[in-house]
Amino acid sequence: MTLEQLRIFVAVAERQHVTQAARALNLAQSAASHAVAVLEAQYGTRLFDRVGRRIELTEAGRTLLAEARTILAQVEHAERTLSEFDKLERGTLAVQASQTIASYWLPRHLVAFQRRHPRIEIRLTIGNTAQVAEAIETGMAELGFVEGAVESAALVSKPVARDQLVLVVGPEHPWADATKLAPKDLAGGEWVLREPGSGTRSVFEQALSRLGVGARDLRIAMELPSNEAVRAAVEAGLGATAISASVAAPGIEAGLLRQLPVKLPEREFHLLAHRNRPRSRLADALLATLAEAGPSRPRPPGRKPRAR
Repeated sequence: MTLEQLRIFVAVAERQHVTQAARALNLAQSAASHAVAVLEAQYGTRLFDRVGRRIELTEAGRTLLAEARTILAQVEHAERTLSEFDKLERGTLAVQASQTIASYWLPRHLVAFQRRHPRIEIRLTIGNTAQVAEAIETGMAELGFVEGAVESAALVSKPVARDQLVLVVGPEHPWADATKLAPKDLAGGEWVLREPGSGTRSVFEQALSRLGVGARDLRIAMELPSNEAVRAAVEAGLGATAISASVAAPGIEAGLLRQLPVKLPEREFHLLAHRNRPRSRLADALLATLAEAGPSRPRPPGRKPRAR
């Protein structure tokens, strides 16, 4: 029994006429008659009684009609569902991003994507760089966004935006009014930092290394798992920190933080994807949204965006 046989059977049963059913299905009358005859022969059961020029359903035919209608409705639903996936009208895209990106850079791009594809669900989870890379490698997420490149044979890492790290302290900190800080000052200071494995922490430690300050030389008063917690601790007067300019901007503009005169390098936000897994159409659609937005840079603290 095939779907085509069921479609022909239902058409004949509903019209009680082979010629009219064949015409509705754009088939030759002989093809429609043959499909019904094959069904009857295959199961050894008459589906129609011929009464003159008319045909009537037998009890077996009436039973099959109900089942066939249900089956064909389910098939139509399945075909419609697959069509919605193809047209990006249905589906779920799993994305994981580091905290800075998930909180300050990615949301506007997700909003643009959602406006374009309102029936697509984005499941965004947050982790540090190491956790995001693991999620992509294991298939828990299809796309990842992290600060800095990730070295992994299983992953493709591509820059998509740039970000600026800044050093900040609270307004009562001894460095608050400093016009210059030497590497030895940084080594002797007290620090509040993100946890090891975060992109912010890694980029900061690399910058210190270029200044001749080893990560083990730092006096770390506290390690915290979120940018907002780090910022709040420093605003409350505990030590100094290195955070994204985007994260620091609200505190600087409110007078709760002071930016220090130490130039830290810009860092790149990177897209992560699995090297050997084909990307879904949903992932391609999100990447197209990012590409249309173009490369972006963080807004420096204290500077308001220009009116357009």
